[in-house]
Amino acid sequence: MAVCIAVIAKENYPLFIRSVPVQNELKFHYTVHTSLDVVEEKISAVGKAMADQRELYLGLLYPTEDYKVYSFLQMFRKLHNSFTDVMCNPFYNPGDTIQSKAFDSIVSAMMVQAS
Repeated sequence: MAVCIAVIAKENYPLFIRSVPVQNELKFHYTVHTSLDVVEEKISAVGKAMADQRELYLGLLYPTEDYKVYSFLQMFRKLHNSFTDVMCNPFYNPGDTIQSKAFDSIVSAMMVQAS
C-alpha cells in the first residue's frame, strides 16, 4: 500500500499529489521530488537494456526516518489507465491539476487507509 501517490508533469511540477495523513503532504511533496532525481539517475544508468521490460523495479530510492521510498515503473496499471482517461477528457487542459473524481477514487483505493 502507498502513503503518497503523485503525478508529476514533464516540467517537474505536481499535477496530483495525495498523502495519508493529509498533514504530511508538504513533507511528501519534498520526498517525491527528491526521489524523482534518484529515478532519473537510475534510469540513465540502466540504459536501454532495461527499457523493454514491462515491470521495472528500481529498488530503494530514498530512505527517511519514517518511510522507505521504493520505485516500480509501470506497476500501477490502474493508475496509468485512470490517468489516460483524464488526459483523454476533452475538458481537461494538459498541465492543469487533476480534479477527476474517478482518478481520485482509484488513488484512494491504492492508499493506506488511516484509522
